[in-house]
Amino acid sequence: MFELILNIVMLLGFCYALAFNVLEAPVPLKVQKNPYALQPNMWPSVILALLIVLMIANIYGIIKKNKGKPEFSFTHFSSQVPGFLKSKMFIGIVIVVVAAFILEPLGFMVTSFFFLFAFGMLLGERNYVRLLITSFLITLFLYIGFGVLLQVNLPRGTVPFLRNFALWLESLIP
Repeated sequence: MFELILNIVMLLGFCYALAFNVLEAPVPLKVQKNPYALQPNMWPSVILALLIVLMIANIYGIIKKNKGKPEFSFTHFSSQVPGFLKSKMFIGIVIVVVAAFILEPLGFMVTSFFFLFAFGMLLGERNYVRLLITSFLITLFLYIGFGVLLQVNLPRGTVPFLRNFALWLESLIP
């Protein structure tokens, strides 16, 4: 039942993304005037349409496979929910969602460091010194890989002292 609910939620998310993010995305005037140019919303539209079709097929398959089974009911599902809310998987999902919300205000460096540290604790690492060093080194590696080598603009944060800290760290790496 959890798989079915998850598939339905994903289907709704794909439909929302297609309707409100891809189809309504502005197309530059230069691209609009060129009849041979591939519109920038073409590939996301095709991929999301395929995902929607495949998700509907998957939902149909789940219902067909589990029809009539006693564990395929909302009563059985509702009895499993408290255990899921205490699981490491749910805590990991919460960590990812929190990281997504704090990324813009705190910036990439701080968010990445806290994310890696929290996930290390979740996975059972109890040597906090090693966890701090590893989180810092991986954050630095990710920054160098994406920010310096690939020149991706990573969020610096909106909190003034954290933004200044990120700018200072960036000035250390040429």
